[in-house]
Amino acid sequence: MDFNMKKLASDAGIFFTRAVQFTEEKFGQAEKTELDAHFENLLARADSTKNWTEKILRQTEVLLQPNPSARVEEFLYEKLDRKVPSRVTNGELLAQYMSEAASELGPTTPYGKTLIRVAEAEKRLGTAERDFIHTASINFLTPLRNFLEGDWKTISKERRLLQNRRLDLDACKARLKKAKAAEAKATLWNDEVDKSEQELRVAQTEFDRQAEVTRLLLEGISSTHVNHLRCLHEFVESQTTYYAQCYRHMLDLQKQLGSSQGAIFPGTFVGTTEPASTPLSSTSPTTTAATMPVEPSVAGMAPPGETALCLEEVAPPASGTRKARVLYDYEAADSSELALLADELITVYSLPGMDPDWLIGERGNKKGKVPVTYLELLS
Repeated sequence: MDFNMKKLASDAGIFFTRAVQFTEEKFGQAEKTELDAHFENLLARADSTKNWTEKILRQTEVLLQPNPSARVEEFLYEKLDRKVPSRVTNGELLAQYMSEAASELGPTTPYGKTLIRVAEAEKRLGTAERDFIHTASINFLTPLRNFLEGDWKTISKERRLLQNRRLDLDACKARLKKAKAAEAKATLWNDEVDKSEQELRVAQTEFDRQAEVTRLLLEGISSTHVNHLRCLHEFVESQTTYYAQCYRHMLDLQKQLGSSQGAIFPGTFVGTTEPASTPLSSTSPTTTAATMPVEPSVAGMAPPGETALCLEEVAPPASGTRKARVLYDYEAADSSELALLADELITVYSLPGMDPDWLIGERGNKKGKVPVTYLELLS
């Protein structure tokens, strides 16, 4: 008990000395040992790494889970060291509602059949989203958390120790300075000067040792950057895979809906005197451009049951034609379509009764159907 009291008193004395030294430094009444410029740069770099890692981590969590209450729940499970329960994604929940609606409204009706197809696609999207969240959490979020909860805590601890060692060193310098000033007036302070010099040597040694430990940890930030760079590449890879899967699922759904559109809406494009899209003879100075090639919703020029147009007998309309620049390569699916090469110029026009997703394209003596989304219509 006596030993503990002495240690407590000693610790209290050290704390008081450090507090006095820190306060005097703030008021400019005491000298402060400055770290070298390289060390200061390492400290600033470490602080910047910590701050930006926190921001990136938080925003990535928002990206993967936009619901704040769900994020709080996951945080609590993580702190309690318990497994986070599996949660249904929004896509999977939408798929469930659509399936139930189709069952109640009639799965054999056109609306019911479409609901079922869209539900299947939404379910696949939800599964892809779940896989992406799981992969991103393991490959990207976990390393960032490990840095903040592991390496950074160690660095912070050693920096606090270095700060204490520096305060002790500067306090010893101040005591030695006072002892030498008193020695000049009286010879009774020789022992005090020797004691202060010994304390200063010990404090300097401890400070130098702690500075070296802290420096090594700070220089390890470069390795942290390399590790985070690798994790960032893995995150981008998983995000690319996720969006590619989503695009493929939606493209398949679009083809399914497009193939059944003629049966669901028979005669939709038959007998129309004007195309649904902007007429080619428009004199608008703006340029129509497609940003991404999407498969046309209907492959044919007329719905089932109607006689297809004969391309050899097709003549340009009286309303005129327009020039178009090809945005992407397109391979003709059959003899009625015209193959395209990116950046070439062709002449295009529309005919009454055509699917608005298609135009008639001419290049030299060749003629055929071309998808609008592969073209940039020029004024």
